[in-house]
Amino acid sequence: MTPFPELETKRLLLREIKESDAQDIFHIFSSDEVTRFYDVETFTNMKQAEDLVQRWNERFQNGQVIRWGIALKSDDRIIGTCGFHGWMKQHHKAVMGYELAPEFWRQGYMSEVTQRIVEYGFKNLELNRIEAFIEPENKGSRTLLEKIGFRAEGILKENFIWKNRFVDNVIYALLKKDYV
Repeated sequence: MTPFPELETKRLLLREIKESDAQDIFHIFSSDEVTRFYDVETFTNMKQAEDLVQRWNERFQNGQVIRWGIALKSDDRIIGTCGFHGWMKQHHKAVMGYELAPEFWRQGYMSEVTQRIVEYGFKNLELNRIEAFIEPENKGSRTLLEKIGFRAEGILKENFIWKNRFVDNVIYALLKKDYV
């Protein structure tokens, strides 16, 4: 699936995350606000960011995931990431994930981003179903997903272990036939 696909929105460029972006990735994942509902511990050193960038890129090359860096068009700085994982090609479905540095929250960036990658998923990756798993307390993600057409399908009790505890997940999904 190479080369890496670049996407654009009005204000943002969705691009490959490079080793040189590790400082920006560290900034994002060293925030407890960002990792609160994320399945990684808050970063405490640059090596964690470097390893994450390397892991995303290796998994892209292996056709397992696609993770874009969300860059401001104005300065190409990475302010978040987004993409698809849990990709089950034979079933034409994937799980969408995303995060954004807190100083960029509530400015409409993630709405732009998720709408663009959903479009890409349905049109270019031949997905029929896109899922998102969120903790019930994550009101920001619930609002975002509902805004872009996803619907809650139910609560999966103690579905994952995150941060050494079992957590419930609300499963949201959007089907290609319901995509507007």
